[in-house]
Amino acid sequence: MDALTLFGLVAVSLMLLFYALEDKSPWFVLAFAGSCVLGSAYGFLQGAWPFGLVEGVWAMVAVGRWRALRQR
Repeated sequence: MDALTLFGLVAVSLMLLFYALEDKSPWFVLAFAGSCVLGSAYGFLQGAWPFGLVEGVWAMVAVGRWRALRQR
């Protein structure tokens, strides 16, 4: 397994973990957004720009959800 594949595996694993924990704290929503940014970087580095683009959008959506949760 090369370094880029390992990076992608870690990014997507963190996305799954933080998504599962989102109901516990708004900070897990923000952590999910951060892991989406990592997933986006992986997609672009790998050359799969549609994946990178979609993960970037997911990151923005998650940050918006985090902001809404923090205002409650």
